[in-house]
Amino acid sequence: MSTTLFRTIQPNHFTLLTNALLRTRRTSCHISVRCQTSTTTQQSSSQQQQPRTSAPKNHGSNKLDEILKDYEAVIGIETHVQLSTSTKAFCSCPNSYGSHPNTSICPVCMGLPGALPVLSSKVVDFGVRLGLALNCSLSLKSKFDRKQYFYPDLPKGYQISQFDVPIASGGYVDVDIPLEFGGGHRRFGITRVHMEEDAGKLLHSDAGDYSQAMIVDLNRAGVPLLEIVSEPDIRSGVEAAEYGSEMQRIVRYLGVSNGNMQEGSLRCDVNISIRPIGQAEFGTKVEIKNLNAFSAMSRAIDYEITRQALLYNQAMSRAIDYEITRQALLYNQGQADQIVTETRLWDEGAQKTVTMRKKEGLADYRYFPEPDLPEVILTQEYVDCIRASLPELPEAKRRRYEAMGLGIQDVLFLANDVSVAEYFDEVIGKGADVKSAANWLMSDIAAYLKNEELSISDVKLTPQELAELIAAIKDETISGKIGKQITDPVEIEKMIMKVISESPKQLEQYRSGKTKLQGFFTGQVMKMSKGKANPALLNKILLEKLNAKD
Repeated sequence: MSTTLFRTIQPNHFTLLTNALLRTRRTSCHISVRCQTSTTTQQSSSQQQQPRTSAPKNHGSNKLDEILKDYEAVIGIETHVQLSTSTKAFCSCPNSYGSHPNTSICPVCMGLPGALPVLSSKVVDFGVRLGLALNCSLSLKSKFDRKQYFYPDLPKGYQISQFDVPIASGGYVDVDIPLEFGGGHRRFGITRVHMEEDAGKLLHSDAGDYSQAMIVDLNRAGVPLLEIVSEPDIRSGVEAAEYGSEMQRIVRYLGVSNGNMQEGSLRCDVNISIRPIGQAEFGTKVEIKNLNAFSAMSRAIDYEITRQALLYNQAMSRAIDYEITRQALLYNQGQADQIVTETRLWDEGAQKTVTMRKKEGLADYRYFPEPDLPEVILTQEYVDCIRASLPELPEAKRRRYEAMGLGIQDVLFLANDVSVAEYFDEVIGKGADVKSAANWLMSDIAAYLKNEELSISDVKLTPQELAELIAAIKDETISGKIGKQITDPVEIEKMIMKVISESPKQLEQYRSGKTKLQGFFTGQVMKMSKGKANPALLNKILLEKLNAKD
């Protein structure tokens, strides 16, 4: 949902155009979620007594709107970013996605007795880069802690993380809201950024009608993470999705992570509560996991808001903000104690949230300083060096494009993906008209990439050539129609081969001496290309294929 025109890693509100541009590199974002407490699914008695929360009906929408206007949602997001380092955080095992289970492990990441962790300097480097990019204050002296909890794929029985002294804290991120969602700019606070390691994962496979086989895969155990904790500044599903999309853009611009959601490289836990408008105190929060796309995040939040408000007022009407409504009902009935601190999963098929487990408090983790790792001490010189090496970030790029006279739709499209932005910058750097370059990227090139499922790096039209083409059209050396001819020989060859394969009789006649049939083949290819195939190139390739002996 991040921009009006596209969404990389899963179609949110990034439009289909950029989806095409980025498809070969997409991963979207499951912002996958790692459970941080017991995996046992619990259902409290109060939850069991609550009415079944199927989707509300439309007939009560007016009543629901009346309920929702009295409450506001308070949303915070924990984003886990899996770092693109060559090794794991505390050992030399390769950090590679997709390896066969338990082939990238050693005594350190398996948590065997006597194995000692050694911190990768690259993790610190990436932590500083992300902290600076999020306008945080850096801790020149930070430390690691042990976060105690049992989990089947966490063999040590604790996670190495940072608790009271994270590497970065007190920052913010600026986000542009697409016009179809009201537009404008929003600033969301960043509470902290801290370094930690990932756990392994459980692989389930069907082993018959009555049981399942489970493999504990420790390849991911020890993979370095940066966790970004937002302030509770977010108020809707749209804002949450835009926030998540901006996190994805930033880590990709920085090169600290590929941000691919389907691989678990970017994962988000969403905490939601509601409160009466004007009340300063927060309500009881509910956590949602199992979000594999920004669009799913938005839907899950809206559903959970509505669910809470419905429970408050027992209204069974259809709504956007399900969780707000559930809580509003309970508040109005004097049953606020039924809103329990819990973790809920988003069920994409049922389009609803369901209870996963009760949420433990910080005391249950029994944090204490990690005795096997020294403090992380940074010098100001080191920090300044990294600051000087930071690239132009999405927010700065958007403002620069706006200053060039581009509209917000163009700006959101072009700045969404770093590769698209770099291509655009190269084109205008060659002297091309800014608006013309943006139009080419957002229309003809984007459509081509979408149809072919390619990325911008696969385009054979170089920035220099596009700049020259734009200049030739502007000078009226060639017409815009000619400029949009298909000149990719691979693309034209594909069309020629399709026409030939569908015309075996005409091919046989041509090769028997009726060479005038070349015009038939040319006409079919031009028809398929809607008249856009470059005639000279078409005829050259066509003759080669028609006269080929095989």
